[in-house]
Amino acid sequence: MSNATHELTGDVAVVTGGSRGIGAAVVTALAEAGASVVVAGGSEKHGRALVDELGPAHRYLPHDVSSEQSWDELTASVRTELGEITLLVNNAGILDPGHDISETSVENFDRHYRVNQLGVFLGMRAVAGPMKQAGEGSIVNLSSIGGHRGYANQIGYSTTKWAVRGMTKCAAVELGPHGVRVNSVAPGFISTTMIDVMPGSQIDAVTAATPLRRRGTAEEISRAVLFLAARDCPFMTGAELVVDGGLAL
Repeated sequence: MSNATHELTGDVAVVTGGSRGIGAAVVTALAEAGASVVVAGGSEKHGRALVDELGPAHRYLPHDVSSEQSWDELTASVRTELGEITLLVNNAGILDPGHDISETSVENFDRHYRVNQLGVFLGMRAVAGPMKQAGEGSIVNLSSIGGHRGYANQIGYSTTKWAVRGMTKCAAVELGPHGVRVNSVAPGFISTTMIDVMPGSQIDAVTAATPLRRRGTAEEISRAVLFLAARDCPFMTGAELVVDGGLAL
């Protein structure tokens, strides 16, 4: 798919967890639109292979989204190699095997919090200052259909995705006066390895409950991210694009 209508030439983009799945599709879409893209974290093997395929304008950098120090190191490296970050996609996330509330460990809950919620906060905090100073910038956070409705045995995951929606709106209000847009995309059931931890019967049931009667693709999510990331919609901030085949209806 050509992304010629979504011009990102000159932009420096960071995509967390961009080595596989939705993240890799987003990285590819942004690169095709002209941005220099940094794959931040995720599988080093897959991340380096992806940037090698996309060309010398792109980078893979090891990254821990839950670490303040790692964010400091990442932003410094990107600034030195490519320039200031103008576009951040907070994509990294986990979905650990679910348990009912009585059996969910603090460690399981905290792991979801640190990657899915704290990681998004630290990412926005890391780029907010430079973007405010520049008077422009775009942040796209990946939420989930799990942040729009309740699911049994997923309290850790769903809690963090509800939080991402709230943080997106708070940041949009705060950063809007400085020309920085903050939006989110909420994928439904997407054919990636993340849902492999779920029982097949549950996947089939949710697919059957989706009005379009299928799972989405990573490329379909990347198109929504690209739309929000690019300057095609300069008056859109604090918005949520729910890309779920109608599951939330």
